[in-house]
Parts: sequence; structure tokens; C-alpha cells
Amino acid sequence: MENGAARTAPPVIVAIDGPSGTGKSSTSKAVAAQLGLSYLDTGAQYRAITWWMVTNGIDIDDPTAIAAVAGKPEIVSGTDPAHPTITVDGVDVAGPIRTQEVTSKVSAVSAVPEVRATITELQRTLAAAAPAGIVVEGRDIGTTVLPDADLKIFLTASPEARAARRSGELKGADVHATREALIKRDAADSSRKTSPLAKADDAVEVDTTDLTLAQVIECVVTLVEEKRAAK
Repeated sequence: MENGAARTAPPVIVAIDGPSGTGKSSTSKAVAAQLGLSYLDTGAQYRAITWWMVTNGIDIDDPTAIAAVAGKPEIVSGTDPAHPTITVDGVDVAGPIRTQEVTSKVSAVSAVPEVRATITELQRTLAAAAPAGIVVEGRDIGTTVLPDADLKIFLTASPEARAARRSGELKGADVHATREALIKRDAADSSRKTSPLAKADDAVEVDTTDLTLAQVIECVVTLVEEKRAAK
């Protein structure tokens, strides 16, 4: 659909959830770009606040210490799918938030209720402000952040497929070690008390194990167009 046509269509809010390595980011960005929608990577926001905690010497093993400063960092997310940006207190952190140090600590920081409350409010504000609508990807979007989203999609894939994709992204990472790390993070994110990783009851599940990225994008674009046509 051309962007001009997208502007005349009713705004549509799309929630895409799922664990790491299912193709969430690539799919979400491509779908948003194709349909003229805004895009938000909520995982980057949690990585950003984790980066801030690490940089400022906050004890990651102390939820009380994390909670006390959860509202301090100013996180700004750019929602252009062609060039999504993220800054913390005016500093571009797109690179630093992808380090192994941040990756290993993001589950612990994300589990703190005050952190989730702060980031969730930010996410809802961005979604409400998107003129044509938005594709929001994360782990609790359909269940907690945007329970009234027009379309909810839950991407899954086998641990093996996810590890292969993620180790490819991490250039030379050990696939077995990556698989173990993914399973460990899944367990942490699925079992946390506040907004766990979960599939919403009304979400459409898409298993990406045997699909190419292009096929997943096509599937999701079709689902969004059907939903928009029905509005």
C-alpha cells in the first residue's frame, strides 16, 4: 500500500510480542515501513534504562535501588521504521545498549515493577501520538501495554532456529551457548511477577521456524490490512 493511501486509512495499532530470535524487530520494522506506520522497539527502551543503571553504578541485584531511580533517565524513542533512534538524557545509545553486559542484565532490571510502570507509560504515550498508527514490538504489549490494540500477533520459533538467527546476528557467537542463554532469558521473562512474557488470549500466533523473513512480513502485512479494512 502506498503511504498516501495509508494516510487516508484509519489508524491501526499493532502489537507484536514474542521471545528473542523470532524475527520480531525485522518483521515489525518492515511491516511499519510498508504500511506507513510508526514503529517502536520496546526492548530497546528496557535496554536503555538498563544501560543507564549500569553506567550510573546502580546495583543490578538490588531491586529497591533500581526502583528508587527508575524515573530519573529521560528515554526518547524515535519511531521512524527506516531509522529508529533511542537516546538517554540526550545521548545516542543505539550501539551501547546492544552490548553483552546490557543483554545479561536487562531481565533483572525489567522485572522491577517501577521500571515497567515508567516504561509502559512512555510506550502508551508514543502509541497514542502516532498519526497513522504504530507497530509496537516487545514481550508484554498485547497483554499489558496495549491490551486494546487492533491486532495482536505472537511470534514463536523453535529454540534451535532462534539461536541460529541470534548467533548469526552476534557474528560468530556459539549457537549452543546462545540457545542456552535464550532459554534462560525466556524463563526469566515468562516467570516474572510483573507483566511476564505471554501470549494474549486474542493474539494470532505465527510460528516463524520454517518461514523466511519475507514470508513472515507478508503474513503480518496481510493480517494488518485485513484488520484495517474491517475498521
